[in-house]
Amino acid sequence: MLFTIFEITSKGTIMAAQIIFAIIFIGAILLFYSNARKIYKNIQLGKKEDRSDRKGDRLKNMLLVAFGQKKMFKRPIAALLHLGVYLGFVIINIEMLEIVIDGLFGTHRVFSFLGPLYGVLIASFEVLAAIVLVGCVVFLIRRNVLSIKRLRQKELAGWPKSDANIILVAEILLMTAFLFMNAADFKLQTMGFAHYHSAGAFPVSSMLVSLLPAGAEALVFIERFCWWFHIVGVLAFLNYLPISKHLHILLAFPNTYYANLEPQGKLENMPSVTQEVKAMLDPSFTPTSVEENVRFGVKDVPDLTWKNLLDAYTCTECGRCTSVCPANITGKKLSPRKIMMDTRDRVSELGKALEKQDTEIIENKSLLDGYISREEIWACTTCNACVEACPVNINPLEIIMGLRQYAVMEESSAPSSLNAMFNNIENNGAPWQYAQSDRANWKNEM
Repeated sequence: MLFTIFEITSKGTIMAAQIIFAIIFIGAILLFYSNARKIYKNIQLGKKEDRSDRKGDRLKNMLLVAFGQKKMFKRPIAALLHLGVYLGFVIINIEMLEIVIDGLFGTHRVFSFLGPLYGVLIASFEVLAAIVLVGCVVFLIRRNVLSIKRLRQKELAGWPKSDANIILVAEILLMTAFLFMNAADFKLQTMGFAHYHSAGAFPVSSMLVSLLPAGAEALVFIERFCWWFHIVGVLAFLNYLPISKHLHILLAFPNTYYANLEPQGKLENMPSVTQEVKAMLDPSFTPTSVEENVRFGVKDVPDLTWKNLLDAYTCTECGRCTSVCPANITGKKLSPRKIMMDTRDRVSELGKALEKQDTEIIENKSLLDGYISREEIWACTTCNACVEACPVNINPLEIIMGLRQYAVMEESSAPSSLNAMFNNIENNGAPWQYAQSDRANWKNEM
């Protein structure tokens, strides 16, 4: 019974398989488009910001950081493993084009007309598949067996840890199916079985042939099962991305392209504050734009820019930012990774609430206090270590500074030590508590 499902010698069965494949393929693409559109709409909840300048520098940044994974190589072993998995998975899926054509038209290895080049391609895909398998196994061990602090912190408990493991196991299964599909195909080719004409080179899967049964019908079943498992698995993987941290596979490229190109220590003036100051100094000043309900700083995700929200969706949850954060290292509550995860959770929640017009979530919850605590934002030393460490140029500091600005400028709420400093600057022109007339006394001792 099972054999007849995957039997390819019958013309009627081939046609049925083509129809089923077309339905699955089109459905998966439409579902991915729908989910991707929701994420795009969520990112558009952020304020507008122009990141279209210096196109050459931006392209160079994307090529070096996203494609070349330049910042990953600060930790060479993990970087090489990641590069192998990344290149392998991406390049192997080039063969998806052939699989899709074969699935829609009932052909077998339609690109085999390339001759020797086709053999080189299939051989390289197999070597890369083996590299992906090894890399994913090592990453599973790193995450679940070795005691790596940044992979065991509390913000990764529950779903984030499961998410990472699901992806790694899925990649192992997909690569295994790919290799066994080729192994069965290769054995059927050597047997001269109908429909399986000689095509390709199989340096890795040929070593698996001894594990396969001798009968042609069983081999056809294995080849067809692995073919369907691989293609349906890749389409399922595609639709898993929008709810997974592995969305960075796609978003790392626009995120690095639109990254901030200014020096990391530079803080931009707030336009709303600049206009207020100009109006105070010059009564004839006319604001370039008048916003209703102007907010100073950030209370919720609509106060962030679209780039901040793109950062949140791009976060890989690798924890490199948190592992170098001096506040986190000294035991404080702040984790830059958690800041990004909380921002992503809140914008996803807000997007769903806006779609359902859920006023309770829209009006009575916010990023500040609802997700990120005051203790976290005031623990930050603004050293930019997290920004420097991020392999895809995410900037948690911009979010932290926006939340601080709201707390100080809208609520007049700051730690007592900062309030004392603010009072001294206002009254004495310096952070220290002494009269302005004594400010230059330090030079008398020089």
